[in-house]
Amino acid sequence: MSTPQPHLHAEVRSDDYAFGHLLRETRGARKLSQLDLAVEAGISQRHLSFLESGRARPSRAMVLQLAESLELPLRVRNRLLVAAGFAPVFPQRPLDSEAMAPVRQALERLLAHHEPFPALVMDRGWNIVMTNRALDRLTAVLGDPDALWRKVCGDGPRNMLKLTFHPQGLRPLISNMTEVGAHLLARARLEALEEPAVARLLDEILAYPDIPSRWKLGEVNAHPPPVLATQMRLGELRLNLFTMLSTFGTPQDLTTDSLRLEHLFPADAESEALLRRLAQS
Repeated sequence: MSTPQPHLHAEVRSDDYAFGHLLRETRGARKLSQLDLAVEAGISQRHLSFLESGRARPSRAMVLQLAESLELPLRVRNRLLVAAGFAPVFPQRPLDSEAMAPVRQALERLLAHHEPFPALVMDRGWNIVMTNRALDRLTAVLGDPDALWRKVCGDGPRNMLKLTFHPQGLRPLISNMTEVGAHLLARARLEALEEPAVARLLDEILAYPDIPSRWKLGEVNAHPPPVLATQMRLGELRLNLFTMLSTFGTPQDLTTDSLRLEHLFPADAESEALLRRLAQS
């Protein structure tokens, strides 16, 4: 069997953006002044200004230095390199390739270890890549899982943001959807600044019927709890869950950089007891 070869991301094209424009746009998305970024990158503000205006051309090392200072996702670092006239350096390997075996095994171990509580792996576009059995059991409580996913995602990939906001998904079951919806939309808006797939997903979500305008405001409770738990009603059952996200610390591949592991934890004793009962049924 031939080993799948890594490939560079197809979205990167040399004519997407001029380097200076893209750098300025990316810096602005992080709400950094030229001085802030110059200090972080260890260069003069004047030199940074010349780079953004196109009066100076960056070296390959300078592009990577600025990208590191901005803490950019690897796919955006590739875009900066191409915009500056250099080849992208970060490959994208399939998760099922031999080279990605350690990554895949680490994810499988963490998913299994989190039983009997739900956990899943998503990519940067909120598409579900892997789940543990606890999440599958929880989805089954809602009815036929395949039918549910077809309602909210059609023939496309299973997407957690669509499942949460779709009127035939979890939205009617979440009693504190006002707070949860505002929080998730705020998070998605930030991600959309750097990820075109999330921008398209956000447009689709906001086009759903009956999306309240207050969800778009990002209002914060005057006395917020330590974490925001999602409060769900499943028939006669009540389930309160909060999440913890994990990412790889030193990714060097677009696939690894895009993956995040979401652990769901019970927010109270009743929810923990319910999840343990489901595991035994």
